[in-house]
Amino acid sequence: MALTAMRIGVFGGAFDPPHNTHLRLAAAALAQLDLAELRIFPTGDAWHKDRTLSPAADRLAMARLAFGGLPRVVVDDREMRRAGPTYTLDTLRELQREFPTAQPVLIMGSDQAAALPRWQGWQEILGIAIVSIAERLESAGSDGSATRFDPRTLPGLPTGARFESLALPPADTSATDIRARAARGEDIASLVPLAVARYIDQHHLYVPA
Repeated sequence: MALTAMRIGVFGGAFDPPHNTHLRLAAAALAQLDLAELRIFPTGDAWHKDRTLSPAADRLAMARLAFGGLPRVVVDDREMRRAGPTYTLDTLRELQREFPTAQPVLIMGSDQAAALPRWQGWQEILGIAIVSIAERLESAGSDGSATRFDPRTLPGLPTGARFESLALPPADTSATDIRARAARGEDIASLVPLAVARYIDQHHLYVPA
């Protein structure tokens, strides 16, 4: 009987700031995806972002505060330490070298999955990792039926690409909205973990210069 490979979850993002939806996604991944470990990767120099991110030290500290209480979670800062643009492919290659018998499970939203062909080395990514696509349960069409992104429709999809679904509860939290609220001096304690809200307040993040 073949042994099942240890599954390592890979969840990246700016985490500027990490918020409750990020936390719920991480908890759902741990509950649903049979992960031995979930690695959180705050991004370094994000090639796809059209704005300047908050300092890496602040985003790393907030990620550790947000995810530190979850079991089997490691906040991995390698993308912040890497020079130049941050590419998921580089991270997956490094994990392959460090854990040659493990199976990476790359966790992303359906909007990111639809944009995969624009990612650096996306076909190689699909050769390395299973892609777990997070779908919010409230997504529905006009007739009430669930509408889900079908990754099989991606142009140029390589043979053997593997996908899984990750069910998420309804949520409408966004980091953009949280930053705007913080800039206006509004209370964000219901949108982010309490320790993160305190960090943002103590370090005056997102306050206009």
